[in-house]
Amino acid sequence: MLVAKDARLIYDGLGISPGDISPLKVRPMKNSALSLLFFLSFGYIAFSAAAEPAKAKAQPMPALDIAQTVVKMPLAKGVSMNDAVEAMKIRANTLNIKLVAEMPLSKQIEAMGEKSRRIDIYQFCDPLTAKKMVEYDIHFAAYLPCRIALVEDAQGRGWLVMMNLDMFIQDPKLNASLKADAIKVRDTLNEIMQAGSQGAW
Repeated sequence: MLVAKDARLIYDGLGISPGDISPLKVRPMKNSALSLLFFLSFGYIAFSAAAEPAKAKAQPMPALDIAQTVVKMPLAKGVSMNDAVEAMKIRANTLNIKLVAEMPLSKQIEAMGEKSRRIDIYQFCDPLTAKKMVEYDIHFAAYLPCRIALVEDAQGRGWLVMMNLDMFIQDPKLNASLKADAIKVRDTLNEIMQAGSQGAW
């Protein structure tokens, strides 16, 4: 029945009727229909096979373990969160790195009527190094300035959390000069974190 239907479609496409041809010519017409069906089927399979690589490229990116992208330190016993903040500010000033902004996020949350454990974000920057990094690659601008967060956990203990700058320092495209500058900034921020965690003035 399928071949007969396809034959009728071909008759219509050619502008003829089955009565216009002899019975001996019907069979070749049916073969033509079969050939058409085979061609269309083969074309569909080939198209589907060609589309498979595109589907493979659309696979989602693997999940990122966010813990591997940060450095964190707990506040030492007896060090209050206010002590930690004061110690970080003093050490940053000693190391000649600027505290360009601070964001008392938990206070803003409370002002909106929600309770919150303490969350403060302190933004430090070495302007000249920042300029070099952005001129080298504009994508670095998304990570500026460097941030150290003070976060109170569910048990009331304070933590200092910072992005792991080694992710950028290990970039093989960084030239020697930029790498040295990035290492200096990393070491400076680590020292600020350590001062805060120990409450070292």
